[in-house]
Amino acid sequence: MASLFGQLLIGLFKELLEDRLKAAGLTFATWLDGKISGRALKLILGGILGLAAYFLLPIILGLV
Repeated sequence: MASLFGQLLIGLFKELLEDRLKAAGLTFATWLDGKISGRALKLILGGILGLAAYFLLPIILGLV
């Protein structure tokens, strides 16, 4: 019973953490979009942030 409760708690925690991270990412992207002018700079910065997310997300999700 304790194992089942633990698994449910871990699942709930992961879901809440994912939702919070998505909301924070969207807020950051919206803020950053207003600060940057120019299409080329937005593409370059988006590529850099995309590469960072590609390499860091598996590491972060592996730790959780």
